[in-house]
Amino acid sequence: MKSVILTIALVVVSAVYALDNGLGLTPQMGWNTWNHFGCAINESLIIDTMNALVETGFRDAGYVYLNLDDCWQASRDEKTNKIIPDMNAFPNGIKYLADEAHKRGLKLGLYSDAGIFTCMKRPGSIGYEEIDAQTYAEWGIDYLKYDNCYHTTTVKYRERYEAMRDALNKTGHPIFYSICEWGIDHIEEWGPDTGNSWRTTMDISDQWASMVSIIEANDKVAKYARIGAWNDPDMLEVGNGGMTYDQYRAHMSLWAIAKAPLIIGCDLRNMTDETREILLNKEVIAINQDPIGYQGRRIVIEDAYSIWAGELSDGAKSLVFFNKDYKPRSFNISWSALGFNPDAKVVVRDLWQQRDVGTFHGYFSMSDVKATSAEFYKLTPAN
Repeated sequence: MKSVILTIALVVVSAVYALDNGLGLTPQMGWNTWNHFGCAINESLIIDTMNALVETGFRDAGYVYLNLDDCWQASRDEKTNKIIPDMNAFPNGIKYLADEAHKRGLKLGLYSDAGIFTCMKRPGSIGYEEIDAQTYAEWGIDYLKYDNCYHTTTVKYRERYEAMRDALNKTGHPIFYSICEWGIDHIEEWGPDTGNSWRTTMDISDQWASMVSIIEANDKVAKYARIGAWNDPDMLEVGNGGMTYDQYRAHMSLWAIAKAPLIIGCDLRNMTDETREILLNKEVIAINQDPIGYQGRRIVIEDAYSIWAGELSDGAKSLVFFNKDYKPRSFNISWSALGFNPDAKVVVRDLWQQRDVGTFHGYFSMSDVKATSAEFYKLTPAN
């Protein structure tokens, strides 16, 4: 096993506000129907999940957005062009669900598409942006995920997403705007002026290789993230069964340090203790929600491993040793690589174990990091 001393400095960007809607000051947290349920959604599932978010402590941990993905809508009214929910699945309508969410201290989100149809061929919003935005506002909707299927080639990507941004702003009702444009057309350059977050990649799947490739692609545009505007490498797969416990813990570690949205995609009504432990780790969540708003990034990149680091508002650093290899590996990082004084004494805290490892001088090393796993730390100067 190789051990290396690293001397690459962290680079950060100035934090500035993006949209003038006051939302997304930290990455959004919540739950979405798609990864586990797809189109098989209904009112009973949503109410049960609302209750699970509250009763199992997820709401209090910060997971406040409950988002319906594709398939909640059925058609448009022939006279008004207003969107009509699937009344078989949602007999009391969407406003009822928003009201129920708000009673529980939650926020309700919906899904639409910047094309003629959604990805599952439900009505899209292109040409109906103001009608749909006003409808969502009247229902009390708090979040919109806006997808990219069945779009017309005559309207540019940016223009389609700006049209919905302007329509949402026109309502006067604050709605978090989550752009799902798949990282096309250099969205990282115009996303901060258009949405509160924007997808940087195609869809994630519940597989190790998918998770790794997506977070590494997301890292390449790290400098564009800022307060109110976040790179989005897609939703969490933790708990859906396609990866091991260690791999899911790595998944959560990387999303947390990268200031990615933490949107759960498993069945909260039937989860294991291990899944709950990963998703509810308060110290890991705190790194993601740190108010400074700098996206952590890779400071060492190798084929079999990488080291990630980020700035925190209290002067500490976040650090992930990420072992992509299928055998254990040792890591070693110098204080100068992290921007600390080389002579500093630094307290290292293991965020998954929620305990201090010790106080170190000059560097920190870790041996035998498990195969396909990650270790996550907070490093705080002792003085």
